[in-house]
Amino acid sequence: MVQRNEVEAYLGRLLAVDRLKDYGPNGLQVEGGAQVRRIVSGVTASRALIEAAIADGADTILVHHGLFWRGQDGRLTGWLKARVQLLMAHDINLFAYHLPLDAHAELGNNAQLGLQLGLVADARFGEQDLGFIGQAKGLDSAQALALRVEAALGRAPVLLPGDGRPLQRVAWCTGGAQGYFESAIAAGADAFITGEISEPQAHLARETGVAFLACGHHATERYGAPAVAEHLAQTYGLQHRFIEIENPA
Repeated sequence: MVQRNEVEAYLGRLLAVDRLKDYGPNGLQVEGGAQVRRIVSGVTASRALIEAAIADGADTILVHHGLFWRGQDGRLTGWLKARVQLLMAHDINLFAYHLPLDAHAELGNNAQLGLQLGLVADARFGEQDLGFIGQAKGLDSAQALALRVEAALGRAPVLLPGDGRPLQRVAWCTGGAQGYFESAIAAGADAFITGEISEPQAHLARETGVAFLACGHHATERYGAPAVAEHLAQTYGLQHRFIEIENPA
């Protein structure tokens, strides 16, 4: 058992939340009980995750995608009211960490995705240094990289193979980081892994020869929140369970 305020302070230091400019508040988004004993981690603070955490007996939820974002209407109505109402009715704390969870060098989404794929970053790139890049160890082609992604994530990526060059350097940035493709190319990548693809990336892959793999927003961001929550559980002697809410994205 640990005090909620101590958890918030510890996570703020661990994830360096003040270092990054973000699209919403990082840290405690909904205040529940003053003590933390059992944590459920997940990707998104959806109603399904909240209901699963209640059934699991959790007093705290830790996610990557929280409830509040810049430019949001802000009124607690409809689906947002229903989620907040569930949390407050069961006195559950909701912690959410967006870009700080992507950026952490060991526990973050990018670091943990690299671990799943056997990739180790030796440099960073892109806005706020969120992108990771490293050697393409044991990978001789974009097709081989796509097969490794499919084996690790359980889904085939959308692959734009570029010009078929042998891979020397692979860059990655989880989630909706398709806009980092140009920065990855400038950083020397032969292939770029992210969650989503937009229309311009197809042309850039063809014209630059750099492969692009869209592997799923949710699929690439399943690893950071449970890694941080498990670290927290080990640090303070808490119970922790990761709950996967299926999402095709």
